[in-house]
Amino acid sequence: MSKRMKSILVWVVVALIGFAVIQVAILTGWITRYYEMTLMLILINIMLAVGLNLIVGISGQLSLGHAGFMALGAYTTGIITRMMPNLGGFALGILGGVFLSGIVAYVVGIPTLRLKGDYLAIATLGVGEIIRIAILNLDITNGARGLSGIPKLATWYYAYIVVVLIILVAANYVNSSPGRATISIREDEIAAESLGINIQKYKMIAFLIGTMTASIAGSFHATYYQLIVPSQFDFVRSIDILIMVVLGGMGSLTGSIFAAVFLGLLNHFLADYGSLRVILYAIALILVMLFKPSGLFGRREIKASKLFNWKKKGVSQS
Repeated sequence: MSKRMKSILVWVVVALIGFAVIQVAILTGWITRYYEMTLMLILINIMLAVGLNLIVGISGQLSLGHAGFMALGAYTTGIITRMMPNLGGFALGILGGVFLSGIVAYVVGIPTLRLKGDYLAIATLGVGEIIRIAILNLDITNGARGLSGIPKLATWYYAYIVVVLIILVAANYVNSSPGRATISIREDEIAAESLGINIQKYKMIAFLIGTMTASIAGSFHATYYQLIVPSQFDFVRSIDILIMVVLGGMGSLTGSIFAAVFLGLLNHFLADYGSLRVILYAIALILVMLFKPSGLFGRREIKASKLFNWKKKGVSQS
């Protein structure tokens, strides 16, 4: 068995153990309904952070319109599940949102991914706002009143399974040939182009994967909280997602996961402080960035081989 396959199997086992622990904690009452809502928020944020990290951290494109693609998934799923209030409608809504987000991302990506730095950030910010304003003015989305009465079809265990799948897809992409080509573009675009790497192609792949995961997160958001309004997907939401990526470390999928969990728990425990919560939240973020400006993980990943010391075992056996 290859090291890569062994590593995947190890993380799948770890994920199964985590699933079992959470399930036991819920059944025994350790995780109450309130904590379960926090768990769901964390899982949705992991989807968003991992997807944005592929765009910002892996391909080096500063995107500020992630919440717009989340909105596409949320509204697509919300509309479909209100007509088909069952798991089939939920699955169809997710697929429809992914398809719609993919089309919009591809159309938008053709001109915008040729831009760099601040210009790209402004362009993606504009795209996110265009999506939000379009939703605000369409009859099918019910305008500013949003969609209510969405069937509650999403559960934490569905979200957990999807999170594991998204992480596996993202990790395999990063470690694949296209992923390494994308990283080379991030490091030196001119050098990558001189080596014959199709820059636009690999930027587009990362952008599509990232925006589609945002759509999936939106689908779970809609069918768990049962109410969506355009203001939930504004510029501030995009910044919140970017903060998770920066805090964890741009280029580190492990960092994005850890940051989503850390910020989710921080929000949970500061909820009783009212208006002070935002101030304490900001102070905590500032302290982390002062002492770890590259993020908590930088570009490092926690690898199964390092955790279980396979290399050292191999040396000792030889």
